[in-house]
Formats: sequence, C-alpha cells, structure tokens
Amino acid sequence: MEALKAYVEGPSLQVHTDETVLLHISHSNLKHYRNQLRFSLHITVDNVKEKLSRQCGTTLDSMVLQLYDDNNTKICDLVEVSRPLGFYSPLEGYRLHIVDLDPTSVTAGGWLEDTSLVEKYTISDEAYNKRDDTFKKFKQKCLAEVPEMSSHKITDNYMEDLVAGIHVGDRCEVNPGSKRGTVMFVGRAELLGPGFWVGVQYDEPVGKHDGIVKGHRYFNCPPAHGSMLRPDKVKVGDFPEVDPFEAELDEI
Repeated sequence: MEALKAYVEGPSLQVHTDETVLLHISHSNLKHYRNQLRFSLHITVDNVKEKLSRQCGTTLDSMVLQLYDDNNTKICDLVEVSRPLGFYSPLEGYRLHIVDLDPTSVTAGGWLEDTSLVEKYTISDEAYNKRDDTFKKFKQKCLAEVPEMSSHKITDNYMEDLVAGIHVGDRCEVNPGSKRGTVMFVGRAELLGPGFWVGVQYDEPVGKHDGIVKGHRYFNCPPAHGSMLRPDKVKVGDFPEVDPFEAELDEI
C-alpha cells in the first residue's frame, strides 16, 4: 500500500510551475497572426492542438505543428500527438508554427485578415431612402415623438475620469461575460463616437476584429480577438489568462 501511495503521489505526477514553456505562435494562412502562449510540458501535443484550434480556427485533423528555435530554424514536426510536449524539448522563446492542410479551411484565402476580399452588400441612397424598415427612419420617428432626445449629446470628455486608472498593457476583465485580456488602446476614437474608449485584446477569439474598426487601426491583435469598449465595461487588475488545462492537471 505504501508503495502504491508513493506511486500515485510521487514527484513523477507533480507539475511544478517551472515545468512550463512560453512559445511564440504563428500560422501558415494568417500572416499577421502572432501570439504567445505558455504551456505545461506535461500536456500532450493533442491537447496543445486543441487549445490552438480554439484560438485560430484550424481543425485538429487539418493541423500540423512545427517547432522552430529562436534562430527561426525548423527543429521538427510534432507528429506523435500522444506524446507530452516536453518530449520535443521546446525551450523558452521557441516558435510553434501551425500548418493548415485544409484548402477549404476558414483561415484559407486571406479574407480573415483582408476584408477587401469579402464581398459586401451595397445599396444606393435612393433605394435606402425608399425603405421603411431602416435605422434612419426609426431614428427620425423617435425624434419626432420625443424631441428632447436630440438634446442629449455625449461630450468629448465622456468617461474621461474612468480611464485615469487604465493603461496600455494592463491585464483586464470585461463584463458582461468575464472575458479576460490585455488593454491595447486608451483614448478618444472619433469614428466610434465622442468620449473615451478602451481597446482590448482578448485571450480567446471572442472579439469582433483585429484592432481595425471602421477602416482605422487602433491596435494590433489576432483576428477575432479585439474589441473597443467604453471604460465602464473594463476592470483592470490581476487577471491572468485562464488555462483550461489547469483544472485537468489538478485532478490527476
């Protein structure tokens, strides 16, 4: 019994905080996709692929991982997915390159990064003005029914007091939703409306863009990771990235 207890509780099954590695992430189809993620050396390559799939959209069956050193020299393909990541001896600062083999992948064609490739619906001003179900007609109706609505103007200093404690680089949590990320922009954004705004890069792909809003780049981040919000939705503090694998490691 003592031998069994030593086996179950022994050091071979313990994951220490220094048994992790910070890796750069790149993608074959997403030329502007750059990220850094810290992985436990004990999780399998298959679990690494699972986490990366949620980040970039490439399916597990279509994903091949390649390991590059800090001199950009390819070391190997991570083909044995049941092996722990540590089997391939990645060092701090190495790069994991995602190769997407699916020609019909959501990441193929470049349209996730270049919106000019996406076909857009257009309508002439004349046709738009003839419609009764537009926002313009709705707004005109509201102003006609409640004239005082037009007098409620947002000033250029709107929420200026709330951004005093928010700085670029701060970790944050956005509500509703408890979404975590990093502050990438603080300031006015005239194209979005008067007052102050905060740009956030989420840890997971739960955003709306890559830092470009209405044709203007406010910051850089991977596709579907960016969001521009009013300061009252952003709380800065000690909000580390939530690792979905931590719970699994705690339940060995």
